[in-house]
Amino acid sequence: MQIHVVARGDTLWRIAQFYGSNINQIILANQLENPNVLVAGQALVVPNPDREYVVQAGDNLWSIAQMYGVTVNELAEFNNITNPSLIYVGELIELPFFPHIVQLGETLWGIAQSYGVTVNQISQANNLPNPSLIYPGTTLIVPAARGPVTEVNAYTTQLNQQGAQEVLALGANLTYLSPFMYAIQEDGSITEMGDQPILEAAHAVNAAPLLVLTNFSGGSFSSDLAAAILRNPDLQETLITNLLELINAKGYAGINIDFEYVYPEDRENYNNFLRRVVERFRPEDLLVSTALAPKDSADQQGLLYEAHDYQAHGEIVDFVVLMTYEWGWAGGRPWAIAPINEVREVLDYAVTVIPRDKILMGMPLYGRDWEIPWEEGTTARTISPKEAVQLAARYGVVIQYNELYQSPFFRYVDETGQQHEVWFEDARSVQVKYDTIKNYRLRGASFWVLGNPFPQNWAVLQNNFQIRKL
Repeated sequence: MQIHVVARGDTLWRIAQFYGSNINQIILANQLENPNVLVAGQALVVPNPDREYVVQAGDNLWSIAQMYGVTVNELAEFNNITNPSLIYVGELIELPFFPHIVQLGETLWGIAQSYGVTVNQISQANNLPNPSLIYPGTTLIVPAARGPVTEVNAYTTQLNQQGAQEVLALGANLTYLSPFMYAIQEDGSITEMGDQPILEAAHAVNAAPLLVLTNFSGGSFSSDLAAAILRNPDLQETLITNLLELINAKGYAGINIDFEYVYPEDRENYNNFLRRVVERFRPEDLLVSTALAPKDSADQQGLLYEAHDYQAHGEIVDFVVLMTYEWGWAGGRPWAIAPINEVREVLDYAVTVIPRDKILMGMPLYGRDWEIPWEEGTTARTISPKEAVQLAARYGVVIQYNELYQSPFFRYVDETGQQHEVWFEDARSVQVKYDTIKNYRLRGASFWVLGNPFPQNWAVLQNNFQIRKL
C-alpha cells in the first residue's frame, strides 16, 4: 500500500497507472463518493494489487481466495476474520502470499532480504528442493512479512444497531472495544446503559469489551461525584461488587476507568481505589485499565492533571490509555487535534514512569471546523476526516499540511462570507502516529471515537501492524 498526496491535475486513472493499481480498488479503499472530484493536497491510500485486495459488492472470501490461489482459512487467519462468511464492501484484505518473478542474478537470500522474510519461509512456500538453485523467469510465492504485533482499543458512543454494524465491519482491527459509558453514583451504584447490540458485535469479532466507568454527571465530569466515592472505602467496596456483578452478567473482559477532573487532594485516594479494584478483579482474570490526561511532567498544574498519578497507574493497572488528543478542542483556538510534537512530549515523560508495554497512545478519528477570526466563547463543529475532505472539495480549496504538527488543514469561506479553518487527520498524519508507536515501543493505540468515517486509517493500521486478539 502507498499513500499518495493528490497534486493539481491528478486523476484516479493517472494515480492508478503510476502505482500499477486499480481505479476501482482505490475508490473502494478511500470510500470516494465522487471519483471524478479530487482535492489538491488530499491523501489517498493506494492498494498494491499483488498484496492487498479491497472487498467489492458480490465478493465472498471463497471467491477472493480462489482469485489469489490461497485458502479461505489462510485469508481468514491472516486478516483476523472470525466469521469467513462475513466480510464488508471496502474492507481491506491482506494477502498472505504474493508473487515474485526471479530476475537474472538474484539469489533466494537476496529476495528474502528485500521482502523482510527468511530463505526458509520462501523455500517452504514453494517446496524448493534446493534453495540455492532458482532460475530467471521463475515465479516464486513469497510469504508476506508481518508488522509488529500491537493492541488496539476503540471507544464507541453508538450503542445501537448502526454502531454494532460498524464494529462488525472494523472489528478485525480491534483488540478491545470500549462502549462509552457507565457512570458511578454517590451510593456506589452504577447508571444503566443499553449496550447489548454493541456487546454482541464485539463478541462476534473477538474484540474484548471493556466497561468504561466514569464520574460523569449532568453533562460533564464531576469532581464532587468522584470525591464522594474516592473518600469512602466502604462505598468503593459496594461499587466494586456492583461492577463485578455487571461485568460477569454482560460478558465484559474488564474495565477502563475514566475519572476526570478529580480533585488534587484525591490523588492518593484514586490510587488506593485502583488497588482495591485490581485486588478483586485479578482473581477473576479481568483486565483493569485507566484513561489518563496528557501530562508532560509529574507536577503539571490543573484540575485535569494533578490527580492522575502516571507512576502509580503504571504500577497498579494492566495498561493505560493516554488521551493524547484535544489540543485543538472545540472551545479553543483552531489547532491540530493531536499535534505530533505535543504527543511526543507527553510520551517522553510517560515512558520514564510507565512501562512502555502498558501504554496505549490515544488517537483521534475526527477533525474540527472553526469559524475565524476565532472569538472566545465560540465552539467548533466536530467533523469526520471524510467530511473534512468533502468540505475542501465543495469550496474548491487546497488541503495544506503542517510539518511541525504533522496534520492536514485548510481554510475556506462559506456562502455567507464566514471564514473557516479546519484541522483533521489523514493517512499521512496517522502513519506518523503509527511510526511513533513503533519508535516508542508502546503497547498500541486507542481511538476516540468510532462513528466518524475515516476509511484510510484502517488500511494504514493494517499496513503497519498485526492486531493482537485475546
